[in-house]
Amino acid sequence: MIPPSTGKPFAISTSLTIIEDVACTGCGCLCDDLRFTIDNGRITKAERACELVHDFFLSIGDVTRPSATIAGQPAAWTDAISRSADILRAAKSPVIFGLSRSCTEGQRAAAALADFLGATIDTTASACHGPSILALQQVGESTCTLGEVKNRSDLVIFWGSNPVKTHPRHFERYSVEPRGYFTPTGRAGRKLVVIDVEPNETTAKADWPLIIKPGYDFQAISALRMLLRDIEPPPGEYGLPLDTLKQLANTMKAAHSGVIFFGYGLTRQHQPHRLVEILLRLVTELNDHTRFYARRMRIPGDVAGADSVLCWQTGYPFSVNLAAGYPRYNPGEFSAGEMWANGEADAAVLLGSEGVASLSPDAIAGLSRIPIISIDYPLPQTGLERSGLSPAVSFTTDIYGIHRSGTAYRMDEVPIPLKAVLPSHYPSDAEVLDAILNQLRG
Repeated sequence: MIPPSTGKPFAISTSLTIIEDVACTGCGCLCDDLRFTIDNGRITKAERACELVHDFFLSIGDVTRPSATIAGQPAAWTDAISRSADILRAAKSPVIFGLSRSCTEGQRAAAALADFLGATIDTTASACHGPSILALQQVGESTCTLGEVKNRSDLVIFWGSNPVKTHPRHFERYSVEPRGYFTPTGRAGRKLVVIDVEPNETTAKADWPLIIKPGYDFQAISALRMLLRDIEPPPGEYGLPLDTLKQLANTMKAAHSGVIFFGYGLTRQHQPHRLVEILLRLVTELNDHTRFYARRMRIPGDVAGADSVLCWQTGYPFSVNLAAGYPRYNPGEFSAGEMWANGEADAAVLLGSEGVASLSPDAIAGLSRIPIISIDYPLPQTGLERSGLSPAVSFTTDIYGIHRSGTAYRMDEVPIPLKAVLPSHYPSDAEVLDAILNQLRG
């Protein structure tokens, strides 16, 4: 039997209900201006929802999954909790991974469980923007909120990112189209530069699309840093014509306020932390001439929140090992993917299994050899199922921002409150993790 919910959803009438200002966790934008029409316990209209999530919102309620399973078979919730506790009690090196589709409450519960077990806890950042975090730990970050971009920036650069596809409302709400305090004309007053290795949906909308030679971003950024110092780069290959780089450097210096949004195009290259590091140095040096910012384009819904909660709980943002009785931080050694690939873990707790898709084949193979406890939303197909993996124990939980209220963090680390708009009989992930922890303590 599932225990009573501690996070009470709004009381929903069976008649037509309109709910304003709903936040969406479909991507790092966390747009909080959606308008839902609720009819007989279902979302029948999701106004302002982008193509990433619109159909998902309308389909909520179509899928019914068991609240808990053991070895693929429906099981009593208490039995599944006991089985999970047995797996973790026997484990010497468990790994807790995911957290990016949760919210603050679930992330805190995951950190508490990891602390009790002496486990390794890691987020999807280790396979995504982990190199960016390593870089900013080395050299700092000249950054801002998305509100500052909206109100100040007249030069917007996307480098290695395709937001028209990955963050469909980013242009509309934050970076290109909105009118701000110092940008009263909106799109007409902004210059949009897109730097990527091939034409895409975002370069098609740019004022100045720049197609850079693959693998030459480091050279291009190095040349820009030299040009800012009025040093002529020596003859060589820079990925872009030198005249183009000179024009770009002058455009950057002439901006009233500029921002570089960077994404996977940089963080998935060779030695990506060094590439992001030199980009952050470029942005810092641009502040000798004008106001300039850098921002990571975070894709999973609350991965920024996962970083923040782990920093708050352990002092480190991801890849944290607690086996010594205190937090140790070493990306690579304590990253979930590497530990599974190297056979260094003997149990896994997946707080949202969609991150499995970003793992290497060796990591997935390693994961298949150990017992898995998965905690997922009621989806037609979980990330584990798409990867051909079967959990020893699985739990189906409420969806934050739909069935549960809570707090999530936008890509600029601004906390956004989540509303509950539909009733549900599932527990939250925090309740599942707390129940497992209480069983272990008992």
